[in-house]
Amino acid sequence: MTIRKIYLAAVMALATYSCQNHDSVADVNPEDIFRQTNIFPQPPSQWMGSTNPYYTAGYVGDVMPYYENGKFHLFFLHDAKTKPAGEGFHDIHSFETTNFKDFTYQGRQIPYGTASEPDFGVGTGSLVKVGNTYYYYYTGHNEIASFLSNNPRESVLLATSTDMKNWTKVKNFKITAPAGYYDYEFRDPHVFFNAEDGKYWMLVSAQTSAKKAVVLKFTTTNPASGNWAVENPIYTTTSSENYIMLECPDLFKMGNYWYLVFSENWSNNSGTHYRIASSPNGPWTTPANDRLDGSYLYAAKTVSDNANRYLVGWTARKVPESNTGGKDWAGNLVTHQLVQNPDGTLAVKPVSTLQSVFGQNAPLSVDNITGNASQNGNSFNLSANSQVMFGKLQKANQISFTLNASANGKSGLILAQDNDGKNGFKISFEPSSKRIASYVMNSGSEDFANAYSLSGISGTSYNVTVFISNDVCVVYVNDKLAFSNRVYDVVNKKWSIFGTADSSFSNINVKNP
Repeated sequence: MTIRKIYLAAVMALATYSCQNHDSVADVNPEDIFRQTNIFPQPPSQWMGSTNPYYTAGYVGDVMPYYENGKFHLFFLHDAKTKPAGEGFHDIHSFETTNFKDFTYQGRQIPYGTASEPDFGVGTGSLVKVGNTYYYYYTGHNEIASFLSNNPRESVLLATSTDMKNWTKVKNFKITAPAGYYDYEFRDPHVFFNAEDGKYWMLVSAQTSAKKAVVLKFTTTNPASGNWAVENPIYTTTSSENYIMLECPDLFKMGNYWYLVFSENWSNNSGTHYRIASSPNGPWTTPANDRLDGSYLYAAKTVSDNANRYLVGWTARKVPESNTGGKDWAGNLVTHQLVQNPDGTLAVKPVSTLQSVFGQNAPLSVDNITGNASQNGNSFNLSANSQVMFGKLQKANQISFTLNASANGKSGLILAQDNDGKNGFKISFEPSSKRIASYVMNSGSEDFANAYSLSGISGTSYNVTVFISNDVCVVYVNDKLAFSNRVYDVVNKKWSIFGTADSSFSNINVKNP
Protein backbone atom coordinates (compact mmCIF):
# COMPACT_ATOMS: atom_id res chain seq x y z
CA MET A 1 0.00 0.00 0.00
CA THR A 2 1.37 3.43 -0.89
CA ILE A 3 1.89 6.06 1.80
CA ARG A 4 -0.87 8.18 0.30
CA LYS A 5 -3.35 5.30 0.42
CA ILE A 6 -2.37 4.45 4.00
CA TYR A 7 -2.77 8.07 4.99
CA LEU A 8 -6.19 8.42 3.41
CA ALA A 9 -7.36 5.13 4.91
CA ALA A 10 -6.18 6.23 8.33
CA VAL A 11 -7.88 9.62 8.07
CA MET A 12 -11.16 8.03 6.96
CA ALA A 13 -11.01 5.51 9.80
CA LEU A 14 -10.36 8.24 12.33
CA ALA A 15 -13.22 10.32 10.99
CA THR A 16 -15.57 7.37 11.38
CA TYR A 17 -14.45 6.71 14.96
CA SER A 18 -14.69 10.36 15.95
CA CYS A 19 -18.36 10.35 14.93
CA GLN A 20 -19.38 6.93 16.19
CA ASN A 21 -17.20 5.95 19.13
CA HIS A 22 -15.67 7.50 22.21
CA ASP A 23 -13.05 5.22 23.75
CA SER A 24 -10.89 5.64 26.83
CA VAL A 25 -7.79 4.93 24.71
CA ALA A 26 -6.91 7.77 22.37
CA ASP A 27 -6.86 7.14 18.64
CA VAL A 28 -3.50 7.01 16.92
CA ASN A 29 -2.60 10.10 14.94
CA PRO A 30 -2.31 9.00 11.28
CA GLU A 31 1.12 10.61 11.01
CA ASP A 32 2.31 8.42 13.89
CA ILE A 33 1.42 5.30 11.94
CA PHE A 34 4.43 5.97 9.74
CA ARG A 35 6.73 6.20 12.74
CA GLN A 36 6.16 2.52 13.40
CA THR A 37 8.60 0.25 15.10
CA ASN A 38 11.07 -1.17 12.65
CA ILE A 39 10.98 -4.77 13.88
CA PHE A 40 9.30 -6.07 10.69
CA PRO A 41 10.72 -3.70 8.06
CA GLN A 42 9.80 -3.19 4.45
CA PRO A 43 11.64 -0.94 1.98
CA PRO A 44 10.74 2.74 2.10
CA SER A 45 8.79 4.51 -0.59
CA GLN A 46 10.45 6.99 -2.95
CA TRP A 47 13.82 5.23 -2.68
CA MET A 48 14.51 6.35 -6.27
CA GLY A 49 13.50 9.91 -5.46
CA SER A 50 10.18 11.67 -5.14
CA THR A 51 10.02 12.57 -8.84
CA ASN A 52 10.45 9.01 -10.15
CA PRO A 53 6.99 7.58 -10.94
CA TYR A 54 8.12 3.95 -10.87
CA TYR A 55 9.65 1.67 -8.26
CA THR A 56 9.07 4.08 -5.42
CA ALA A 57 7.29 1.64 -3.10
CA GLY A 58 7.74 -2.04 -2.61
CA TYR A 59 7.98 -5.10 -0.42
CA VAL A 60 10.56 -7.54 0.89
CA GLY A 61 10.90 -10.71 -1.15
CA ASP A 62 13.34 -13.58 -0.62
CA VAL A 63 15.97 -12.68 1.99
CA MET A 64 19.64 -13.58 1.57
CA PRO A 65 21.33 -12.92 4.93
CA TYR A 66 25.07 -12.57 5.49
CA TYR A 67 26.99 -11.82 8.71
CA GLU A 68 30.35 -10.12 9.11
CA ASN A 69 32.08 -8.14 11.87
CA GLY A 70 29.08 -7.66 14.14
CA LYS A 71 26.67 -6.70 11.39
CA PHE A 72 23.93 -8.62 9.60
CA HIS A 73 23.59 -7.72 5.91
CA LEU A 74 20.08 -8.70 4.87
CA PHE A 75 19.95 -8.68 1.09
CA PHE A 76 16.49 -9.20 -0.39
CA LEU A 77 14.57 -9.23 -3.65
CA HIS A 78 12.73 -5.92 -3.96
CA ASP A 79 9.18 -6.48 -5.17
CA ALA A 80 8.06 -3.16 -6.62
CA LYS A 81 4.50 -1.98 -6.18
CA THR A 82 4.53 -0.71 -9.75
CA LYS A 83 6.10 -2.75 -12.55
CA PRO A 84 5.89 -0.82 -15.83
CA ALA A 85 6.00 -2.74 -19.10
CA GLY A 86 9.49 -3.29 -20.45
CA GLU A 87 11.20 -2.91 -17.07
CA GLY A 88 12.86 -5.74 -15.19
CA PHE A 89 12.02 -6.78 -11.66
CA HIS A 90 13.22 -8.07 -8.30
CA ASP A 91 16.50 -6.19 -8.13
CA ILE A 92 18.49 -6.91 -4.96
CA HIS A 93 18.30 -4.38 -2.11
CA SER A 94 19.48 -4.67 1.49
CA PHE A 95 18.99 -3.77 5.13
CA GLU A 96 21.70 -3.75 7.77
CA THR A 97 21.20 -4.47 11.46
CA THR A 98 23.21 -5.39 14.52
CA ASN A 99 20.28 -6.47 16.69
CA PHE A 100 17.22 -7.33 14.53
CA LYS A 101 15.23 -4.48 16.02
CA ASP A 102 16.86 -1.48 14.33
CA PHE A 103 17.30 -1.71 10.58
CA THR A 104 19.03 0.65 8.16
CA TYR A 105 17.93 0.55 4.55
CA GLN A 106 20.90 0.42 2.16
CA GLY A 107 19.08 0.78 -1.14
CA ARG A 108 19.63 -1.14 -4.35
CA GLN A 109 22.69 -3.37 -4.52
CA ILE A 110 22.38 -5.38 -7.75
CA PRO A 111 20.06 -4.10 -10.51
CA TYR A 112 18.03 -6.19 -12.94
CA GLY A 113 19.17 -6.45 -16.55
CA THR A 114 17.62 -5.54 -19.87
CA ALA A 115 15.00 -7.54 -21.75
CA SER A 116 17.76 -9.27 -23.74
CA GLU A 117 19.84 -10.28 -20.71
CA PRO A 118 19.47 -13.37 -18.51
CA ASP A 119 18.72 -11.32 -15.36
CA PHE A 120 15.79 -9.28 -16.67
CA GLY A 121 14.25 -10.78 -13.56
CA VAL A 122 16.57 -11.35 -10.59
CA GLY A 123 16.10 -14.33 -8.31
CA THR A 124 17.40 -15.52 -4.97
CA GLY A 125 21.09 -16.12 -4.30
CA SER A 126 23.80 -15.86 -1.66
CA LEU A 127 27.33 -14.58 -1.19
CA VAL A 128 30.65 -15.83 0.09
CA LYS A 129 33.89 -13.96 0.79
CA VAL A 130 37.19 -15.29 -0.55
CA GLY A 131 40.23 -13.18 0.24
CA ASN A 132 39.16 -9.56 -0.20
CA THR A 133 36.44 -10.31 -2.73
CA TYR A 134 32.75 -11.00 -2.17
CA TYR A 135 31.16 -13.38 -4.68
CA TYR A 136 27.40 -12.93 -4.99
CA TYR A 137 25.74 -15.78 -6.88
CA TYR A 138 22.16 -15.06 -7.87
CA THR A 139 19.43 -16.29 -10.18
CA GLY A 140 18.90 -14.87 -13.64
CA HIS A 141 15.32 -15.20 -14.86
CA ASN A 142 14.02 -14.22 -18.28
CA GLU A 143 10.95 -15.75 -19.91
CA ILE A 144 10.54 -13.29 -22.76
CA ALA A 145 9.88 -15.33 -25.91
CA SER A 146 12.71 -13.77 -27.92
CA PHE A 147 15.18 -14.60 -25.14
CA LEU A 148 13.88 -18.14 -24.64
CA SER A 149 14.38 -18.94 -28.31
CA ASN A 150 18.13 -19.24 -27.67
CA ASN A 151 18.51 -19.42 -23.89
CA PRO A 152 17.22 -21.29 -20.83
CA ARG A 153 14.75 -19.42 -18.66
CA GLU A 154 16.89 -19.59 -15.51
CA SER A 155 20.61 -19.60 -14.77
CA VAL A 156 23.08 -18.88 -11.99
CA LEU A 157 24.92 -15.56 -12.43
CA LEU A 158 27.64 -13.74 -10.51
CA ALA A 159 28.46 -10.26 -9.25
CA THR A 160 31.58 -9.34 -7.27
CA SER A 161 32.53 -6.59 -4.86
CA THR A 162 35.31 -5.59 -2.48
CA ASP A 163 33.09 -3.57 -0.13
CA MET A 164 29.60 -5.17 -0.30
CA LYS A 165 28.32 -1.84 -1.64
CA ASN A 166 29.51 -1.60 -5.23
CA TRP A 167 28.84 -4.70 -7.28
CA THR A 168 30.13 -5.60 -10.73
CA LYS A 169 28.33 -8.22 -12.77
CA VAL A 170 30.66 -10.85 -14.23
CA LYS A 171 29.24 -11.03 -17.75
CA ASN A 172 31.10 -14.16 -18.80
CA PHE A 173 29.93 -16.24 -15.84
CA LYS A 174 26.82 -18.39 -16.17
CA ILE A 175 25.81 -21.81 -14.88
CA THR A 176 22.83 -23.44 -16.56
CA ALA A 177 21.09 -26.72 -15.83
CA PRO A 178 23.46 -29.63 -16.62
CA ALA A 179 22.51 -32.66 -18.68
CA GLY A 180 19.68 -34.59 -17.07
CA TYR A 181 18.09 -31.50 -15.52
CA TYR A 182 15.31 -29.18 -16.65
CA ASP A 183 16.61 -25.76 -17.76
CA TYR A 184 13.30 -24.00 -17.11
CA GLU A 185 13.54 -24.47 -13.30
CA PHE A 186 17.08 -23.83 -12.06
CA ARG A 187 17.51 -21.22 -9.35
CA ASP A 188 18.32 -20.02 -5.80
CA PRO A 189 22.06 -20.79 -5.46
CA HIS A 190 23.25 -21.16 -1.88
CA VAL A 191 27.05 -20.96 -1.52
CA PHE A 192 29.23 -21.62 1.52
CA PHE A 193 32.60 -23.08 2.45
CA ASN A 194 32.25 -26.59 3.83
CA ALA A 195 35.20 -27.02 6.18
CA GLU A 196 34.52 -30.74 6.52
CA ASP A 197 34.87 -31.18 2.76
CA GLY A 198 37.50 -28.53 2.15
CA LYS A 199 35.49 -27.15 -0.78
CA TYR A 200 33.02 -24.42 -1.57
CA TRP A 201 29.55 -25.83 -2.08
CA MET A 202 26.78 -24.39 -4.22
CA LEU A 203 23.28 -25.79 -3.72
CA VAL A 204 20.76 -25.07 -6.48
CA SER A 205 17.02 -25.68 -6.53
CA ALA A 206 16.43 -27.73 -9.65
CA GLN A 207 14.31 -30.37 -11.37
CA THR A 208 15.43 -33.51 -13.12
CA SER A 209 14.42 -33.99 -16.75
CA ALA A 210 11.57 -36.08 -15.35
CA LYS A 211 10.44 -33.00 -13.33
CA LYS A 212 11.52 -34.39 -9.95
CA ALA A 213 12.47 -31.63 -7.50
CA VAL A 214 16.05 -31.82 -6.17
CA VAL A 215 18.66 -29.80 -4.34
CA LEU A 216 21.59 -30.12 -6.72
CA LYS A 217 25.19 -29.76 -5.53
CA PHE A 218 28.12 -28.07 -7.28
CA THR A 219 31.62 -27.72 -5.79
CA THR A 220 34.82 -25.80 -6.37
CA THR A 221 38.09 -25.29 -4.54
CA ASN A 222 38.31 -21.68 -5.67
CA PRO A 223 35.37 -19.45 -6.69
CA ALA A 224 37.83 -17.11 -8.43
CA SER A 225 38.40 -19.81 -11.04
CA GLY A 226 34.78 -19.72 -12.13
CA ASN A 227 34.80 -23.51 -12.41
CA TRP A 228 32.04 -25.33 -10.55
CA ALA A 229 31.73 -29.11 -10.91
CA VAL A 230 28.26 -30.64 -10.78
CA GLU A 231 27.78 -33.53 -8.36
CA ASN A 232 24.79 -35.57 -7.19
CA PRO A 233 21.77 -33.98 -5.51
CA ILE A 234 21.92 -33.92 -1.73
CA TYR A 235 18.12 -34.20 -1.53
CA THR A 236 15.34 -35.42 -3.82
CA THR A 237 11.67 -34.91 -3.04
CA THR A 238 9.96 -38.16 -2.08
CA SER A 239 6.81 -39.54 -3.65
CA SER A 240 4.85 -38.70 -0.51
CA GLU A 241 6.09 -35.07 -0.52
CA ASN A 242 6.05 -34.62 -4.29
CA TYR A 243 7.10 -30.97 -4.03
CA ILE A 244 7.32 -29.12 -7.33
CA MET A 245 10.48 -27.27 -6.24
CA LEU A 246 12.68 -27.13 -3.14
CA GLU A 247 13.15 -23.37 -3.20
CA CYS A 248 15.75 -21.24 -1.42
CA PRO A 249 17.83 -24.12 0.00
CA ASP A 250 20.06 -23.48 2.99
CA LEU A 251 22.49 -25.91 4.62
CA PHE A 252 24.22 -25.49 7.98
CA LYS A 253 25.57 -27.44 10.92
CA MET A 254 24.46 -26.93 14.51
CA GLY A 255 26.02 -29.14 17.16
CA ASN A 256 26.24 -32.69 15.82
CA TYR A 257 23.57 -32.29 13.16
CA TRP A 258 23.32 -30.88 9.66
CA TYR A 259 20.12 -29.10 8.66
CA LEU A 260 18.69 -28.56 5.19
CA VAL A 261 16.14 -25.75 5.01
CA PHE A 262 13.97 -25.14 1.95
CA SER A 263 10.60 -23.63 1.05
CA GLU A 264 7.72 -24.86 -1.07
CA ASN A 265 4.43 -23.21 -1.94
CA TRP A 266 2.36 -25.98 -3.47
CA SER A 267 1.33 -28.41 -0.72
CA ASN A 268 -1.34 -28.17 1.97
CA ASN A 269 1.44 -27.37 4.44
CA SER A 270 3.35 -24.86 2.37
CA GLY A 271 6.06 -22.74 3.95
CA THR A 272 9.63 -23.14 5.20
CA HIS A 273 10.61 -26.76 5.91
CA TYR A 274 13.70 -28.49 7.25
CA ARG A 275 15.42 -31.88 7.32
CA ILE A 276 18.03 -33.36 9.69
CA ALA A 277 21.11 -35.51 8.97
CA SER A 278 24.48 -36.45 10.43
CA SER A 279 26.16 -35.66 7.08
CA PRO A 280 25.72 -32.73 4.67
CA ASN A 281 24.97 -35.28 1.94
CA GLY A 282 22.25 -37.02 3.95
CA PRO A 283 20.44 -39.34 4.32
CA TRP A 284 17.86 -36.91 5.64
CA THR A 285 15.25 -37.41 8.37
CA THR A 286 11.95 -35.55 8.29
CA PRO A 287 10.88 -34.43 11.79
CA ALA A 288 7.27 -34.89 12.89
CA ASN A 289 6.73 -31.15 12.50
CA ASP A 290 9.01 -30.16 9.62
CA ARG A 291 7.90 -26.53 9.24
CA LEU A 292 9.45 -23.56 11.05
CA ASP A 293 6.33 -21.35 10.95
CA GLY A 294 2.97 -21.33 9.19
CA SER A 295 2.36 -20.71 5.50
CA TYR A 296 2.73 -16.93 5.76
CA LEU A 297 6.48 -17.05 6.45
CA TYR A 298 8.24 -17.96 3.22
CA ALA A 299 11.70 -18.32 1.68
CA ALA A 300 13.34 -18.12 5.10
CA LYS A 301 17.09 -18.70 5.25
CA THR A 302 19.46 -18.71 8.21
CA VAL A 303 22.42 -16.66 9.37
CA SER A 304 24.72 -17.06 12.38
CA ASP A 305 26.87 -14.61 14.33
CA ASN A 306 28.80 -17.59 15.74
CA ALA A 307 26.75 -17.40 18.93
CA ASN A 308 23.15 -17.70 17.73
CA ARG A 309 21.48 -18.66 14.50
CA TYR A 310 18.53 -16.73 13.09
CA LEU A 311 15.84 -17.58 10.55
CA VAL A 312 15.02 -14.64 8.27
CA GLY A 313 12.18 -14.62 5.75
CA TRP A 314 9.20 -12.60 4.62
CA THR A 315 5.59 -12.59 5.79
CA ALA A 316 3.23 -12.41 2.85
CA ARG A 317 0.99 -9.46 2.15
CA LYS A 318 -2.54 -9.80 0.81
CA VAL A 319 -4.06 -8.47 -2.39
CA PRO A 320 -6.24 -6.51 -2.10
CA GLU A 321 -4.60 -5.31 1.10
CA SER A 322 -7.32 -6.27 3.53
CA ASN A 323 -8.00 -9.26 5.76
CA THR A 324 -10.26 -10.76 3.11
CA GLY A 325 -7.60 -10.46 0.39
CA GLY A 326 -5.62 -13.37 -1.02
CA LYS A 327 -2.04 -14.20 -0.01
CA ASP A 328 0.49 -12.71 -2.40
CA TRP A 329 4.25 -12.80 -2.93
CA ALA A 330 6.52 -10.62 -0.75
CA GLY A 331 5.76 -8.47 2.27
CA ASN A 332 7.76 -7.60 5.41
CA LEU A 333 10.98 -9.03 6.76
CA VAL A 334 10.48 -11.25 9.84
CA THR A 335 13.20 -12.87 11.97
CA HIS A 336 13.09 -15.73 14.49
CA GLN A 337 15.88 -17.11 16.65
CA LEU A 338 16.53 -20.81 16.07
CA VAL A 339 16.82 -23.18 19.02
CA GLN A 340 18.08 -26.77 18.90
CA ASN A 341 16.10 -29.26 20.98
CA PRO A 342 17.90 -32.15 22.75
CA ASP A 343 16.59 -34.60 20.13
CA GLY A 344 18.06 -32.54 17.28
CA THR A 345 14.78 -31.01 16.13
CA LEU A 346 14.52 -27.25 15.79
CA ALA A 347 12.35 -24.71 17.58
CA VAL A 348 12.06 -20.94 17.27
CA LYS A 349 11.69 -18.14 19.77
CA PRO A 350 11.64 -14.33 19.63
CA VAL A 351 14.87 -12.49 19.02
CA SER A 352 15.90 -11.42 22.52
CA THR A 353 16.13 -7.72 21.66
CA LEU A 354 12.44 -7.42 20.75
CA GLN A 355 11.40 -7.21 24.40
CA SER A 356 13.39 -3.98 24.79
CA VAL A 357 11.33 -2.29 22.07
CA PHE A 358 8.14 -2.43 24.13
CA GLY A 359 8.77 -0.61 27.39
CA GLN A 360 5.50 1.21 28.04
CA ASN A 361 2.68 -0.62 29.81
CA ALA A 362 -0.74 0.08 28.31
CA PRO A 363 -3.96 0.00 30.34
CA LEU A 364 -6.11 -3.11 30.01
CA SER A 365 -9.62 -1.67 29.88
CA VAL A 366 -12.56 -4.06 29.51
CA ASP A 367 -14.95 -2.74 26.89
CA ASN A 368 -17.55 -5.53 26.76
CA ILE A 369 -18.17 -9.08 28.02
CA THR A 370 -20.19 -11.66 26.10
CA GLY A 371 -21.18 -14.78 28.05
CA ASN A 372 -19.75 -15.37 31.52
CA ALA A 373 -16.28 -14.28 32.60
CA SER A 374 -14.75 -13.45 35.97
CA GLN A 375 -11.89 -11.00 36.38
CA ASN A 376 -9.08 -10.85 38.91
CA GLY A 377 -6.81 -7.97 38.00
CA ASN A 378 -5.37 -8.80 34.56
CA SER A 379 -6.49 -12.44 34.70
CA PHE A 380 -9.80 -13.83 33.42
CA ASN A 381 -11.69 -17.10 33.69
CA LEU A 382 -14.03 -17.67 30.76
CA SER A 383 -16.98 -20.03 30.69
CA ALA A 384 -17.95 -21.76 27.47
CA ASN A 385 -18.74 -19.45 24.53
CA SER A 386 -17.54 -16.33 26.27
CA GLN A 387 -15.56 -13.35 25.10
CA VAL A 388 -13.94 -10.34 26.74
CA MET A 389 -13.38 -7.30 24.52
CA PHE A 390 -10.70 -4.73 25.35
CA GLY A 391 -9.93 -1.22 24.14
CA LYS A 392 -8.12 -0.17 21.02
CA LEU A 393 -4.63 -1.26 20.06
CA GLN A 394 -1.94 1.09 18.88
CA LYS A 395 0.43 1.05 15.91
CA ALA A 396 2.78 -1.43 17.61
CA ASN A 397 1.89 -3.76 20.44
CA GLN A 398 3.25 -6.59 22.53
CA ILE A 399 0.56 -8.75 24.12
CA SER A 400 1.50 -11.52 26.54
CA PHE A 401 -0.50 -13.96 28.66
CA THR A 402 -0.67 -17.56 29.84
CA LEU A 403 -3.55 -19.52 28.37
CA ASN A 404 -4.90 -22.61 30.05
CA ALA A 405 -7.10 -24.04 27.36
CA SER A 406 -9.76 -26.72 27.36
CA ALA A 407 -8.57 -29.88 25.61
CA ASN A 408 -11.75 -30.06 23.55
CA GLY A 409 -12.46 -26.41 22.87
CA LYS A 410 -11.01 -23.45 21.02
CA SER A 411 -9.62 -20.33 22.68
CA GLY A 412 -7.37 -17.44 21.86
CA LEU A 413 -7.52 -13.84 20.77
CA ILE A 414 -9.24 -11.72 18.15
CA LEU A 415 -7.58 -8.70 16.56
CA ALA A 416 -8.86 -5.89 14.32
CA GLN A 417 -12.30 -6.25 15.85
CA ASP A 418 -15.15 -3.90 15.19
CA ASN A 419 -17.66 -2.85 17.84
CA ASP A 420 -20.27 -5.52 17.11
CA GLY A 421 -17.65 -8.28 17.08
CA LYS A 422 -18.68 -9.64 13.67
CA ASN A 423 -15.47 -8.69 11.86
CA GLY A 424 -11.90 -9.31 12.90
CA PHE A 425 -8.98 -11.72 12.74
CA LYS A 426 -9.10 -14.72 15.06
CA ILE A 427 -6.06 -16.65 16.32
CA SER A 428 -7.30 -19.88 17.81
CA PHE A 429 -5.59 -22.53 19.94
CA GLU A 430 -7.16 -25.89 19.10
CA PRO A 431 -5.60 -28.66 21.24
CA SER A 432 -7.90 -31.41 19.95
CA SER A 433 -6.55 -30.76 16.45
CA LYS A 434 -3.02 -30.15 17.81
CA ARG A 435 -2.78 -26.84 16.02
CA ILE A 436 -2.96 -23.07 16.24
CA ALA A 437 -5.04 -21.60 13.43
CA SER A 438 -6.15 -18.22 12.14
CA TYR A 439 -9.46 -17.19 10.62
CA VAL A 440 -10.81 -14.08 8.97
CA MET A 441 -14.12 -13.06 10.56
CA ASN A 442 -16.34 -11.42 7.98
CA SER A 443 -19.89 -10.39 8.93
CA GLY A 444 -20.26 -13.37 11.23
CA SER A 445 -18.62 -16.01 9.03
CA GLU A 446 -15.12 -17.40 9.61
CA ASP A 447 -12.77 -18.18 6.72
CA PHE A 448 -9.66 -20.27 7.37
CA ALA A 449 -6.39 -18.40 6.78
CA ASN A 450 -3.42 -20.31 8.22
CA ALA A 451 -2.46 -23.08 10.67
CA TYR A 452 0.57 -24.50 12.43
CA SER A 453 1.15 -27.65 14.46
CA LEU A 454 1.20 -27.64 18.26
CA SER A 455 2.61 -31.18 18.32
CA GLY A 456 5.89 -30.03 19.88
CA ILE A 457 4.11 -28.67 22.96
CA SER A 458 2.71 -31.06 25.56
CA GLY A 459 -0.41 -30.24 27.56
CA THR A 460 -2.80 -27.34 27.07
CA SER A 461 -0.97 -24.55 28.89
CA TYR A 462 0.58 -21.96 26.59
CA ASN A 463 2.82 -19.01 27.40
CA VAL A 464 1.97 -16.63 24.58
CA THR A 465 3.76 -13.49 23.38
CA VAL A 466 2.34 -11.60 20.41
CA PHE A 467 4.32 -8.94 18.54
CA ILE A 468 2.33 -6.64 16.26
CA SER A 469 3.73 -3.89 14.07
CA ASN A 470 1.04 -2.33 11.90
CA ASP A 471 -0.29 -5.31 9.91
CA VAL A 472 2.35 -7.96 10.72
CA CYS A 473 1.51 -10.20 13.65
CA VAL A 474 3.79 -12.94 15.03
CA VAL A 475 2.61 -15.21 17.85
CA TYR A 476 5.27 -17.03 19.88
CA VAL A 477 4.29 -19.97 22.09
CA ASN A 478 6.40 -21.39 24.95
CA ASP A 479 9.59 -20.18 23.22
CA LYS A 480 9.08 -23.19 20.93
CA LEU A 481 7.15 -22.04 17.90
CA ALA A 482 6.17 -19.00 15.88
CA PHE A 483 2.97 -18.35 13.98
CA SER A 484 3.14 -15.39 11.57
CA ASN A 485 0.12 -13.75 9.94
CA ARG A 486 -0.85 -10.66 7.99
CA VAL A 487 -3.54 -8.79 9.95
CA TYR A 488 -4.84 -5.52 8.59
CA ASP A 489 -6.72 -2.81 10.50
CA VAL A 490 -5.26 -3.55 13.94
CA VAL A 491 -4.54 0.12 14.60
CA ASN A 492 -7.39 1.85 16.47
CA LYS A 493 -9.44 -1.36 16.53
CA LYS A 494 -10.40 -3.37 19.60
CA TRP A 495 -9.26 -6.85 20.51
CA SER A 496 -10.66 -9.74 22.53
CA ILE A 497 -9.94 -13.02 24.24
CA PHE A 498 -12.42 -15.85 23.68
CA GLY A 499 -13.16 -19.45 24.56
CA THR A 500 -15.67 -21.97 23.21
CA ALA A 501 -15.08 -24.04 26.37
CA ASP A 502 -13.91 -23.16 29.87
CA SER A 503 -10.50 -21.48 29.70
CA SER A 504 -8.34 -19.02 31.63
CA PHE A 505 -6.08 -16.17 30.56
CA SER A 506 -3.58 -15.19 33.25
CA ASN A 507 -1.43 -12.06 33.57
CA ILE A 508 -2.51 -10.35 30.38
CA ASN A 509 -0.04 -7.58 29.65
CA VAL A 510 -0.11 -5.08 26.79
CA LYS A 511 2.92 -2.95 26.01
CA ASN A 512 3.71 -0.27 23.44
CA PRO A 513 7.03 1.27 22.39
